[in-house]
Amino acid sequence: MAAQFWPGPLTLVLPLRADAGLSALVTAELPSVAIRVPAHPVARALLAAFDGPLAAPSANPSGKVSPTRAAHVHDGLSGRIEAVLDGGACKVGVESTILGLDGSPTLLRPGGVAHEALEAALGLSLPSGGDAAKPNAPGQLASHYAPGARVRLNVTAPLAREVWVGFGPCPGAALSLSETGDEVEAAARLFHILREADALAGAGGAIAFAPVPMTGLGRAINDRLSRAAAPRG
Repeated sequence: MAAQFWPGPLTLVLPLRADAGLSALVTAELPSVAIRVPAHPVARALLAAFDGPLAAPSANPSGKVSPTRAAHVHDGLSGRIEAVLDGGACKVGVESTILGLDGSPTLLRPGGVAHEALEAALGLSLPSGGDAAKPNAPGQLASHYAPGARVRLNVTAPLAREVWVGFGPCPGAALSLSETGDEVEAAARLFHILREADALAGAGGAIAFAPVPMTGLGRAINDRLSRAAAPRG
């Protein structure tokens, strides 16, 4: 899997060696560790300059919309961090796919590598895993990626005062993930469009998303949207 998909948006959860020397803060005190090799040249230059492993949590407040541009990081963390290393807008957009390999291969989070590509590489049907009550990977909480506005999914006829976000031909949509129905484009634009729709909706507003097929990166897009639309604690 590493040879086929690294560097790139695939995280592998692997058994933790007893002599690994990693802080329990990195592994959440689990007997496993999640590892990824990024493809972005700025990230790779940083790793080369540091010459060691880098623990990399998300650059946003917990549970809120993920950042895909430097401005998004400033919006959520300004005054709480020292600097932002700006490598431009994220090309993939959705976070990495997380594949559990500390037991039977299990999809722990859909992401930037499509489910179908993983199954083809493994030569087997890949079950999904994870527990919202006791997560063993990021992005498994029932409510996550949440904007301020309420979110409604699979909408072909928006209600009055809803900000309608289209996918494919959606005449009248205020915004679009991809006017051509391209799942790769939609994945790259998802979080930026979610932020724009939240700003348009305003306080007490609502966002309606058009249906996105559950194929290719559509699986990851629907995963993020379903958590954004979930009831909030």
